[in-house]
Amino acid sequence: MENEMRSIGEMARESGLGVSALRFYDRAGVLVPARVDPASGYRWYAPGQLDEARVLARLRRTGLPLADIRLVLAGWSGADADLVRGLLQAHLRRLERGLAEARREFSTLEALLDHRENPMTASPRTGTVRLSLPAPALADALDAVRFAAGRDPELPMLGGVLFDVEGDTLHLVATDRYRMAVARLAAVGHGGAREQVIVPAPLVDAMRALLDDDGPARFAVEGDRVTLEAAERQASGRRLAHDFPDYRRLVQLPPGRRVAVDVPEFREALESGPVRVAEDREPGRQARDVSVLSTVDDGTVIVCGDGAPDEEADGAAHHVGVDRGYLLDALAAADRDRLVLEFGPAATAPLAIRRVDDEGAFSVLMPVRLND
Repeated sequence: MENEMRSIGEMARESGLGVSALRFYDRAGVLVPARVDPASGYRWYAPGQLDEARVLARLRRTGLPLADIRLVLAGWSGADADLVRGLLQAHLRRLERGLAEARREFSTLEALLDHRENPMTASPRTGTVRLSLPAPALADALDAVRFAAGRDPELPMLGGVLFDVEGDTLHLVATDRYRMAVARLAAVGHGGAREQVIVPAPLVDAMRALLDDDGPARFAVEGDRVTLEAAERQASGRRLAHDFPDYRRLVQLPPGRRVAVDVPEFREALESGPVRVAEDREPGRQARDVSVLSTVDDGTVIVCGDGAPDEEADGAAHHVGVDRGYLLDALAAADRDRLVLEFGPAATAPLAIRRVDDEGAFSVLMPVRLND
């Protein structure tokens, strides 16, 4: 029997639940390991728990609330089929009602969009833009935003980087809805009205590969064609024929508390610190490791464990859950040893990551709901 026990890693691979999810369900008393090593704290699962874990993984994918998951598993192990069917059917009816309500609201919204004078749909592109920029500054700006570009084929307007030029300033912007990155740099040669062009992600990568030298880079838009020239090399392709969301509204964050962090030290705390599982996640998205951050009175940021305050608890104003992978990406993209984290006034406010030496380059992460 001892030899048939599964480690937590083996259980994760065979059940479809991640290691962090298994830890979460252990702490929640839903799927408790058969044995925990008293010295190392390592979890071991009995052979019979694999089927239960696979059922749990399916229930998790349906978005069933944790309280109902407890009852379903209790009924499952007790062969109480009526209880299990009743809970599953009740959840299915809730989902169907929610879907019907969503369809009605979407129909209304689509009708409202149809009556707008300038709907956000594809339109001909005839503008001309010519800019000269320092290659190192453009490379730094692209590096600061590229990680946030979207990959969802249902939202092609987010599948690249926005080049937003107005006067002698160029803003680069990318977002996938869950995070946004913005960089600003000086540009020469335009000096006119605002022009916007979305450069698709593959072309952005080709452009970035040209920017290894210190000389000037020349960016041009003619109709639907986008070109970058640098060091006698060129990358060219079609722009995305879509309109980009109004990012200026999206980065109007409520005032919050700013805390400077030493990035190598903070990164180590994130990578080795506790994580939680995002239970209230969007259907179809994989479970994510969530780091719970909080500020303390001495002006530092800590990575909290399970004892972190709930979202609505008193004293949790500077407390937020964020996707750990997204946060690590944002730290790497900022490329500084010291950064400023800006916490909003509530756990539901986005977290901003800012450079100390450049207020024009920053990223914003949407918070992850922590309530079960």
